[in-house]
Amino acid sequence: MSNDAVLVPLKRFDVAKDRLRQSGVSDATLVAKQLAIGVLDACRPRDVIVIGESSEIADFARERGLESFESTATSLNEAVTLAYRSTADRYDRVFIVHGDLRYPAGLGTFIPGLGITIVTDHHGTGTNVLILPTRLDFHFSYGPDSAHRHLDEALRLGQQSTFLRDSPWRFDVDESDDLN
Repeated sequence: MSNDAVLVPLKRFDVAKDRLRQSGVSDATLVAKQLAIGVLDACRPRDVIVIGESSEIADFARERGLESFESTATSLNEAVTLAYRSTADRYDRVFIVHGDLRYPAGLGTFIPGLGITIVTDHHGTGTNVLILPTRLDFHFSYGPDSAHRHLDEALRLGQQSTFLRDSPWRFDVDESDDLN
């Protein structure tokens, strides 16, 4: 296994999963925390760095024996960019994994191809897992249709890319129907 790290951005559990809360799931805080624990555990044995904007998330990471990257960024893209840049001197490759995957098993042992790997959500439009070498001037673009924007970014950088639509990691949890 190469010198890899996994970056997992997490919101405070009491405010995470807004769409899940709006769809009537009363225990959304617990669901968010359980999903995050599953993802963090599945990413081992790789080094895992939790990106968070609060001391609560930093404490959560440390309690699990993980490194924490506290960010004052105002957006997911900015937070991921800052954390990604901070890894350049220590790691050759970074996995950016969302903390709400239903079936995260295998993340810690997955061997991607060369260049950039984009794992889409089950709609084929969002980016649930993004794997890329460090030291690139990569412009992260999470949000609607991020998978295609990340593919365009890989092409802009002249990086070989793999676009995975059929993966167990394509299932994330945003709304109550995603729990079924």
